[in-house]
Amino acid sequence: MGKFTFHETFIKDLYVVEPTVFADQRGYFMETYNDEFAPYVKHLDGTLCQYVQDNESKSQKGVLRGLHMQLTKPQGKLVRVLQGEVYDVAVDARKGSKTYGQHYGIVLSSENKKQLLIPEGFLHGFAVLSETAVFAYKCTRLYAPGDEFGVMWNDKELNIPWPVAEAEAILAEKDKKNHDFRELSEVLGR
Repeated sequence: MGKFTFHETFIKDLYVVEPTVFADQRGYFMETYNDEFAPYVKHLDGTLCQYVQDNESKSQKGVLRGLHMQLTKPQGKLVRVLQGEVYDVAVDARKGSKTYGQHYGIVLSSENKKQLLIPEGFLHGFAVLSETAVFAYKCTRLYAPGDEFGVMWNDKELNIPWPVAEAEAILAEKDKKNHDFRELSEVLGR
């Protein structure tokens, strides 16, 4: 029996992953990653790859990180919440995709233990819903700051229903200067 259930979303190759949780009066145990992921972790060209970098962040309520992607060195990600709760969003920015520009949002929390497997070629971001949240993610490529591209979290074309009021969103300085989604389409030649 597998340790994970992979639920494909309406966007091809984007999966919600539910681990098998073994719980009793002492607490719980679960695997968060193993070789069952191997057929799902791919580069944009379809070749299989591995995760090469793990990241972790801690943020306070109202922090909104994103929407980010790398243009020529795209990162696929496996994301989860270790403590707290976030609203996580992935936007399909794969050139030629039938769902280009569509987004998928899900609440990830330490309680529901769900993960989101995001393929390369997606914008990604999240908003913290709890007082604090610790967020962890695996990446298929190393972070390349000069290759990063950001789209405004509240882009009107994307129309993402974030559960954070615009006046309450806490953004990094770089995210206040992100681009419109239309500009990403121009950069990608879409």
